[in-house]
Amino acid sequence: MSLLSWTGRRWSVADPDPARVEALAAAHAIPPLAARCLAGRAWPSADRPLEADLGVVLDHDPFGILGMARGVDRIQRAIRERERVLVVTDYDVDGTTSSLILQAALQRAGGRTGFTPQIDAHIPDRFVEGYGFSLSAARRAVQDGVQLVITADIGVRDHEAVALAREGGVDVLVCDHHLPDGERVPDAAHAVLCPPQAGCGYPNKALAACGLALKLSQALLQGDPQRESMLRSFLKLAAIGTVADVVDLSTPENRAIVGLGLQELSRGAHSPGLAALLHRAGLHERPSLGASDLGFELGPRINAAGRLTHANTIVQLLQARDPAEVMRLADDVEAQNQRRRGLQRALEGAAGARVPHPPPAFVLVWGDEDLENGPWHRGIVGIVAARLRDRLHRPVAVAAVDDQGIARGSIRSTPEVHAVDALESARGLLLRFGGHQIAAGFSAPAAHLPALAEALADWATRAGHPAPAAPAREADTTARPAELSRATVEAIHRIGPFGKGNPSPVIQLTGVTPREISAMGADRSHLRFTVDGVPAVWFGGAEHLGRLRAGLPVDLLVEADINHFRGRSTVQLRVQDARS
Repeated sequence: MSLLSWTGRRWSVADPDPARVEALAAAHAIPPLAARCLAGRAWPSADRPLEADLGVVLDHDPFGILGMARGVDRIQRAIRERERVLVVTDYDVDGTTSSLILQAALQRAGGRTGFTPQIDAHIPDRFVEGYGFSLSAARRAVQDGVQLVITADIGVRDHEAVALAREGGVDVLVCDHHLPDGERVPDAAHAVLCPPQAGCGYPNKALAACGLALKLSQALLQGDPQRESMLRSFLKLAAIGTVADVVDLSTPENRAIVGLGLQELSRGAHSPGLAALLHRAGLHERPSLGASDLGFELGPRINAAGRLTHANTIVQLLQARDPAEVMRLADDVEAQNQRRRGLQRALEGAAGARVPHPPPAFVLVWGDEDLENGPWHRGIVGIVAARLRDRLHRPVAVAAVDDQGIARGSIRSTPEVHAVDALESARGLLLRFGGHQIAAGFSAPAAHLPALAEALADWATRAGHPAPAAPAREADTTARPAELSRATVEAIHRIGPFGKGNPSPVIQLTGVTPREISAMGADRSHLRFTVDGVPAVWFGGAEHLGRLRAGLPVDLLVEADINHFRGRSTVQLRVQDARS
């Protein structure tokens, strides 16, 4: 077998402790293959159930989050005194789901007291205000007589806007998780809910903003007889936002949020808007949903509105009750998602063609010209950066230059390279930047982009992150196709939900011979075949059709799944790589 795979990777296989494998298999009554997939992860234990439980969410006391008691007191005062409250959130999935959770919780809290709270919501326009709690939003809150602003997924780095609001008599409660190491939270905020901040002892430092909104709701609705049912409803939104924001799923609470949210999404009884969104995504007839459905189907549809027009569309859809309005808004969201796909394909080709050869340790590409389906669209650059990162195995930034000579870009990084640290090293070339370890955004004068490209590549190299000669891919274990029975695959899926910090188990099949090989998909870019009679698909694998048809034994890296189609459920392998 070759040292390198067909995709240019080096493979390794984990070697879990046999005693741990045996203990986990016995404790959780799972087959040895599933136990081997589980044993290499840090979070499982023999005395903790694998499945998500609402108790994990409820037992994490929300008042353990620094600032929670002060924040809840301020909201309760706003409700009692009938103050005007404004919820301001980011325009991505984490922000929009946070907005929906907070609005519903505030309405419920006010309704219980007999007061009708004056709650408004504002989501910044990506193309006018840009990212964050802006100075213009702060000024508008003061002018409109708002007395309390609650931010979510933004605010912790917006010191100037928070101070401006406070000077105008507006209290600001910040709910955010984008705090780089060593940075302070805004001193002018009435309270800041941000688990990574200094002095906060809350055990889950990896909550997404929608998770923080869920915890704030849990605290605010304490004593409400409907609290548990409302939290279960909120978990649907929190699961979508948590997966879409790619936060760590190795923490018990985040796993519970996503796992329980998936259960609620699979049960049905949704609002008309959410039901329409699930239908448009083709998920309405699935017997159960997985995290990949949230990340690859629901998340992109929710994001599409904020990327191309305005995220208010998705909030309006998920709050709508009139059937005609629901249909109109759902059609609009789906049309925006289709447009996003066309723009993405065009921009992927244009950006990929501008990657230097050989690519540096940190890649930055940019453009301003019109493409087949539209311009270099700033709402799409993050998706394209992620695709190029996965192809090039190094951090990638993609920027769109507007007609004023300002570049606005997104970084998608690798686990080894902190995106915000990279931008911090080039602060003098930037107008604005922010984000977290894996994903960040920035703006800069277009004239600075060549220097920025050089600075990012130099920083990555100096920091000890040179471009990998051959990226690695680790399998959790090896197996024979015959071991992948439906019962075993279902046991493997008990390890989920899968995502960052808890990836889907990868299994190495050694010396197998694919049969019945054919291309599939509208563009014939995918493959399907069988391995010892087990169906397999390789998305994007059409370039390897000839090598598979050679009829020689190969090694495969696969993820095992249950495919639900027309009422039937069968084991299906999703091929990730091959070598010969």
